[in-house]
Amino acid sequence: MPDIKQLISIIIPVYNESESIGFLLEEVINVMSFNDLNFEMIVVNDGSKDNTFQVLKELTLTIKELSVISLRKNYGQTAAMSAGFDNSKGDIIITLDGDLQNDPNDIPTLISGINDGYDLICGWRFDRKDKLINRKIPSKIANKLIAHVTGLKLHDYGCSLKAFKKEIINDIKLYGELHRFLPVLANIEGARIKEIKVNHRSRQYGSSKYGIDRTFRVLMDLLTVWFMNKFLTRPMYGFGFVGIISIFISLAMSSYLIVLKIMGEDIGNRPLLMFALILGIAGVQLFSFGLLSELLIRTYHESQSRPIYRIRSISSTNQN
Repeated sequence: MPDIKQLISIIIPVYNESESIGFLLEEVINVMSFNDLNFEMIVVNDGSKDNTFQVLKELTLTIKELSVISLRKNYGQTAAMSAGFDNSKGDIIITLDGDLQNDPNDIPTLISGINDGYDLICGWRFDRKDKLINRKIPSKIANKLIAHVTGLKLHDYGCSLKAFKKEIINDIKLYGELHRFLPVLANIEGARIKEIKVNHRSRQYGSSKYGIDRTFRVLMDLLTVWFMNKFLTRPMYGFGFVGIISIFISLAMSSYLIVLKIMGEDIGNRPLLMFALILGIAGVQLFSFGLLSELLIRTYHESQSRPIYRIRSISSTNQN
């Protein structure tokens, strides 16, 4: 059982969830009180257009653990989570959706996983209560693709029910729509990650805020995360390697064409000449991009005093 003094921050981003948010907060309070846990709840109202703000304002009058952050407009779930992270005070941070599909009864299990030494516990909606065609199948394909590309083998990247150590969150900077890649970003920082099965419930109120267009955003974000995972501290290895290969192939083609020219053949109309020129220019450009990326990465790390390593612990023996 976790230490009662340990503060748990529960972050709930919401958008047009006026019907469900009151029931969710009541469930969370009951679960945390039953398990005798010290907690705070941070609800981030992401520019809701219904009366979510008014409902939350009234709830703050009766729930002492509740804080509400209202964003000026709908920035998206990544920004809402980031706002919650920035304003949390807990040693452990829990995230979950505000639509009642995540079960608060799973929270103590996630906390136990963190206290067992893991840095991130990911929920796995193994019996997902969503529509098959437009939710479950695309999600399953996306999860397999992300796991293959990033090398982090999880069943469910999209489940919002997660538990983090505060120190891991402090090392992660969120941009765009990278919230669904939080496990990958944590893995880049050297986090110990575990996935556990959690309960998933059918939506009772409102409608899903996601459409099939999310698939294309996931693919674009996946490319970003793949590059960060592979070349965050060594971009020259990516751009420079491909650039050098292109230059070598261009030189080989050019040498072959020069030999033909010396032998008296007309090479002016050969497509190979154009390919050699294109590859040569592309190779020089990619190599130059690599050098520029190295400078940008060095500026990024040095300007933020951001180390290229993470220390988990230090042990030493002091001798007098």
